[in-house]
Amino acid sequence: MSSVITARQADAAGAEPPARSLHSVPLDDAAEQPRLTDGFHLVLDALKLNDIDTIFALPGIPITDLTRMAQAEGLRVISFRHEQHAGNAAAAAGYLTQKPGICLTVSAPGFLNGLTALANATTNCFPMILISGSSEREIVDLQQGDYEEMDQLAIAKPLCKAAYRVLHAQDIGVGIARAIRSALSGRPGGVYLDLPAKLFAQTMDAAAGKQSLIKVVDPAPRQIPAPEAVERALDLLKGAKKPLILLGKGASYARADADIRALVEKTGIPYLPMSMAKGLLPDTHVQSASAARSYVLQEADVVMLVGARLNWLLSHGKGKTWAQDKGPKQFIQIDIAPTEIDSNVAIAAPVIGDIGSCVAALLAGIDANWPQPPAEWTGAIAERKDKNLSKMAATLAARPSPMSFQSALSVIRDQVKARPDAIVVNEGANTLDFARSIVDMYEPRKRLDVGTWGIMGIGMGFSVAAAVVTGKPVIAIEGDSAFGFSGMEVETICRYNLPICVVVFNNNGVYRGTDVNAGGGADVAPTVFVKNARYDKLMEAFGGVGVHATTADELAKGLADAIASGRPTLINAVIDETAGTESGRITSLNPSTAKKK
Repeated sequence: MSSVITARQADAAGAEPPARSLHSVPLDDAAEQPRLTDGFHLVLDALKLNDIDTIFALPGIPITDLTRMAQAEGLRVISFRHEQHAGNAAAAAGYLTQKPGICLTVSAPGFLNGLTALANATTNCFPMILISGSSEREIVDLQQGDYEEMDQLAIAKPLCKAAYRVLHAQDIGVGIARAIRSALSGRPGGVYLDLPAKLFAQTMDAAAGKQSLIKVVDPAPRQIPAPEAVERALDLLKGAKKPLILLGKGASYARADADIRALVEKTGIPYLPMSMAKGLLPDTHVQSASAARSYVLQEADVVMLVGARLNWLLSHGKGKTWAQDKGPKQFIQIDIAPTEIDSNVAIAAPVIGDIGSCVAALLAGIDANWPQPPAEWTGAIAERKDKNLSKMAATLAARPSPMSFQSALSVIRDQVKARPDAIVVNEGANTLDFARSIVDMYEPRKRLDVGTWGIMGIGMGFSVAAAVVTGKPVIAIEGDSAFGFSGMEVETICRYNLPICVVVFNNNGVYRGTDVNAGGGADVAPTVFVKNARYDKLMEAFGGVGVHATTADELAKGLADAIASGRPTLINAVIDETAGTESGRITSLNPSTAKKK
């Protein structure tokens, strides 16, 4: 479809007339009529100009025509069954591509559905843009009761990095450029772009419209760290007796893979990856301290944070996790946001800048005379790793019936080892916690999970995005409760014939399926689901492959077949319903449990 329309076409479509009167042009001479473009095409042309080729959406008034036109203009439009999952897909796409993922929704309820994903993207520093149609400003401001009337911009502002509204066609290019730059610059995040329905039908001269569009140049410029900050960090690291490097998902997003690996290996310092940083170096690397996590966090005297924050996932850098009662630790923190420094504990050596530039600067200061960590430190870590890995190996080798979390995950562990390019998506409580420690990753940006908020429902959206933007096979490891948040999107997976294998760990409930009604009534306990549910039938209903696996061998065959075929597959992996603990490894956050302590 051409981005240029004639005045006669605009008039027939009910669009606003151009500045030049149509009556001044002979009606039988279309060639002499002004060449126009409209808001629909300006939005699409602005996205294409900035190398955005995919939109995640849920069509409806007033954006249905925009999705049709986008597809006609050569953009890929992935349509979901719920806006939250389209938003999650956009966020994951942003993380994987370093381009803002685009989520397109209808007004009011559709916008609100997408807002959870937008806020989650901002918290996790994933670049995405939520674009929503909206009611006209004059009606919203007077509260006159328009269709799905809502002041969406005001609602979005507290929950995202930036929010903009475009009211005139000639400002569409500026609006999209500002959204892109806001999403990508500094610490990435979510951006909201409000497009009132009337904007789409506005017309303007096509040549002027083209000139109004902006190709964003260098949206995430390098931020070079101060030399004195680099020197301070190196001095602190050099004098450490028990140094530790802690890698966060920001390090993974930065794509400074070679320099990060060189920094770890040249210094000889043990490293600990947060879950989405797994694979920056293979989890089997000799310097990985994952199997001795508790020990190294407690014992390290100098910790260098690379793209990681001392938030709740790291106990805020305090308490028993860090054994602060034995004496304070010293922290080096690499972050692009200076306001993050000292947010929980004192940072002795802040290094402010983009991760790639900071790591390169540190690496330049490490020469052949760099002192390796004391053998007492590395040896103690190796001893604990060997002990814990041996213990885990025995557990993983067991084949109980019904399956345990460990026996089922050992199958997935083997498949990922055979296909290290496969992307693992993971959510749940116990399913998430066990998978983080059992399933080794070998390549960067191959693990997507619930992130900073620990939010459930990301599974199918993240899986769709991963398959669409990478073309790689995806293994979605889902607790049965977590799967329920987005399970209907298996239809989306089948509709687009994506190479996704969903493995539902089915233990009949939230955490486990054995809770009872404390009041003795007929209703089951709040945490209990329908017994022996067949989630595999849901995938079969839409033309995909369903597998009912009650043994590790059945799970192994189903998973291998799914990866080999590339067909949409769901494996209902039956897990012992007595397995699992409440809230996985965050039981201490349960108020009733904390009170008992």
